[in-house]
Amino acid sequence: MSNSNSFNHEKIETHSFLMVVLIVLVIAVGGLVEIVPLFFQKSTTQPIPGVVPLDALQLAGRDIYVREGCYNCHSQMIRPFRSETLRYGHYSVAGEFVYDHPFQWGSKRTGPDLHRVGGKYSDEWHQAHLINPRDLVPESNMPAYPWLEKDLVDADSLPQHMAALRKVGVPYTDEAIAGAAQAVRGQTELTALIAYLQSLGRALK
Repeated sequence: MSNSNSFNHEKIETHSFLMVVLIVLVIAVGGLVEIVPLFFQKSTTQPIPGVVPLDALQLAGRDIYVREGCYNCHSQMIRPFRSETLRYGHYSVAGEFVYDHPFQWGSKRTGPDLHRVGGKYSDEWHQAHLINPRDLVPESNMPAYPWLEKDLVDADSLPQHMAALRKVGVPYTDEAIAGAAQAVRGQTELTALIAYLQSLGRALK
């Protein structure tokens, strides 16, 4: 006969507060074991060779990429599966995203992954594709972005953005921040977005 005073699963499962406390404890211990060590590994905290911060025009293009919601249909995370590396190139590694705040990994692929799209197509191809995707891919369900060709980059906001990124570890110099507005003034949003896309995934192929 079992001892009714012994500690068993029934006591845990019938006391909601105790159950919650133990669940939180298990999650906390699991987080300490699995997540905390990553903060001290160079492979996750140091950029790989060839990874540099985005320049002013590329950063402006990244802001447009986020504003237009491109991450809703395109991922930037190539998984280490043969089917993906054959199609997209080398799988993504943590050291490529050190300067990416917030990262654009995404979770859905209505369209293809874009992490290695840099240098894959010409600027002219990207321009035509963004203005009207169906001119190049008739079956595409991607929306057109014709206004990008007319709207100019918000140059005055870039220095503050770069200064904020420097606070979280992106090594922008004072000179780069001071010259950011002038570097992009008069550039169209289409030019900036293409510059960002052309910068993606060039450190590994």
